[in-house]
Amino acid sequence: MPEIDDIDHHLLRLLREDGRRTFSEMSAVVGLSVAAVKRRVDRLRETGVITGFTVQVDHGKLGWGIEAFVELRFAGTTRVGEIVRSAYKVPEVQAVFTIAGDPDALVQVRVRDIAHLQQVIDGLRSAGQVTGTKTLMVMGSWSRS
Repeated sequence: MPEIDDIDHHLLRLLREDGRRTFSEMSAVVGLSVAAVKRRVDRLRETGVITGFTVQVDHGKLGWGIEAFVELRFAGTTRVGEIVRSAYKVPEVQAVFTIAGDPDALVQVRVRDIAHLQQVIDGLRSAGQVTGTKTLMVMGSWSRS
């Protein structure tokens, strides 16, 4: 595990707030030279602490304003890889979390409307060895990422 100090944590916080922040901006905040900040960020990338940079999208403005989590229960003989593959094929699926206990997986979906959500759930139910589902609609969210 790489050694991470308070400055590294501060740089990570700054990059989580704005992944396009410049080394110059970060150096002014943490009190290091631009070169020192670049070396630290490069080290965080090389050691796998930073795995990439991404964009945050307002899905509602793209017509995909409904987010839900679908709990999936599978037959006891279903392998974890099969659980992921069954949901991976559905384009509305944003993420699949295989979990210990009941349910077997939690699937994050984005859809246009309730009718679309129903179609997606029907598709998930018909994939693999699904024995049951429960849908949780997102009313609001906050993320530290």
